Amino acid sequence: MSRLTTFKTFALATLIGVGLFAHDARAGTETLTVAGGCFWCVEADFESVRGVKGAVSGFAGGKTSNPTYKDVTGGGTGHYEAVQITFDNIIINRDQILAMFFRSIDPTDAGGQFCDRGPSYRTAIFAANTTQKAAAEKAKAQAQADLGKKVVTPVLGASKFYPADAYHQNYYKSSDRLAVSSVGVAVKKSTAYKRYRNRCGRDQRVKQLWGSAAPFAK
Repeated sequence: MSRLTTFKTFALATLIGVGLFAHDARAGTETLTVAGGCFWCVEADFESVRGVKGAVSGFAGGKTSNPTYKDVTGGGTGHYEAVQITFDNIIINRDQILAMFFRSIDPTDAGGQFCDRGPSYRTAIFAANTTQKAAAEKAKAQAQADLGKKVVTPVLGASKFYPADAYHQNYYKSSDRLAVSSVGVAVKKSTAYKRYRNRCGRDQRVKQLWGSAAPFAK
């Protein structure tokens, strides 16, 4: 076999291998966009799950382009505080992610979550396609059956996701200090987050609703 032929054969094999690797990588990764009240809390919960590659805090469901945190919490944008959860569906599948999501929120509350009230703190699932929609509807029905109460969390269609600014990413584990906050002066973001979560009653309410089925409540 000539050197040119050998080179072509090697190059073709390499390209095929790269193509198969890329295909496998795509097949093993999926992203779900959910709204569960405070996006710091949803991000913190799901980044602790084995198989989750990352969770990004942001906004979805509204009509305002490139909204800021102030825009969304001020009202009128239609956006929810949302989180994009990217996971390896070979390690953990979408049904498991959805079941955990419902059991990490109060899906019976249409007015917000815990101490956070208003439209931007409502719960929702933004299904990217018909497969995700079917899985979300199934998870919702199961959550309602398990609770014995009406679940009001809607399953909505795909929505453009706008990541929040860097200040709000990884808030729960940041060592940056806040000059002044509602939970103290010169405290780390991670400390402020823990105090906020406790005072807001998130885990207390989730445990009240879901008991031992709550995956994140401490």
